[in-house]
Amino acid sequence: MSFDTVFDVLTAVCMIAGALMSLGAAIGLVRFPDLLTRLHAGTKPQVFGMILMLLAVGFHFRSWALLPVLLVILLLQMLTIPISGHMMGRSGYRNKHFHKDDLRHDDLRALVDRSEP
Repeated sequence: MSFDTVFDVLTAVCMIAGALMSLGAAIGLVRFPDLLTRLHAGTKPQVFGMILMLLAVGFHFRSWALLPVLLVILLLQMLTIPISGHMMGRSGYRNKHFHKDDLRHDDLRALVDRSEP
């Protein structure tokens, strides 16, 4: 088995696994019943799928010059996806788009009660 074949197989495996993770995230966003589970589906598997896709791009092109670009993409996505998920969760909490029974401990309730007139 040649060096190129190994990298082609790694590229295919990472790309298929990343696509399946992203598909799972999309299906979870549509099928899950409430806000909290949809947020989980929209952030966790999507990030892992994106990491696998970036690995597939790196394995495919095999260029050290591409590494900084891939790292910047990874860093920006790792910063923005959790922050957007957090902000969507807070907005959904304030607009009461969740089931109170799903929360084990509610740390945000006291803050929301103080800030609302």
